[in-house]
Amino acid sequence: MRHSLLSLWTGALLTASRGLATAASAQASARPTAEQMKASLAAHTADFDYLLGDWEFTGQNRQYGKIHGFWSAARLVEGPQILDEYRVVGDSGETYYVTNTLRVYNAALDLWELVSLEGPFGLQNVGTGRKVGAEIHIEQRFGVLSPDSSLLRIRYTNIRPDGFTWSADRSGDGGKTWTADYQRLEVHRIGPPRTIAPMTKAKK
Repeated sequence: MRHSLLSLWTGALLTASRGLATAASAQASARPTAEQMKASLAAHTADFDYLLGDWEFTGQNRQYGKIHGFWSAARLVEGPQILDEYRVVGDSGETYYVTNTLRVYNAALDLWELVSLEGPFGLQNVGTGRKVGAEIHIEQRFGVLSPDSSLLRIRYTNIRPDGFTWSADRSGDGGKTWTADYQRLEVHRIGPPRTIAPMTKAKK
């Protein structure tokens, strides 16, 4: 009996070990090579270049009605990294809402990663984005840790040098139900693309 239990235990341990080894091997084989990452980087570095510059937008929000504001985006000098500021303003220029977003391409995962700063809740509003044909698709959480947390499915469409359309479906229950076209913006260029200069200069 003792020998049988020992044999069963040994067999189970070997099976589990093989399973872990197989999983580790699969994970290692799924990891892209340096050449693949370099190719992905070259293919997607410019995905968000259309957003660079200064913009003015008008739109419709299901909760707040008509909205108006300004949007500015600049490339950080090192790598595929873009910082932007999105600001909704009133008729007298007062700020109703503002958020800053850092967009960084992750060549290992072959996708864009986003994090937005919104109020006093830290770095919680994270999301991911991909280029799909001529469009950019993003899924991102907003208002995390606030009473009005939501998940947005965002689409950038009709992209052209002087403008684009931004639209988003919204879920307030973690993706179980969605409000289609919760917000839609028509965005028009008012300033050229730009790059943020380094804050420090390397010594020669």
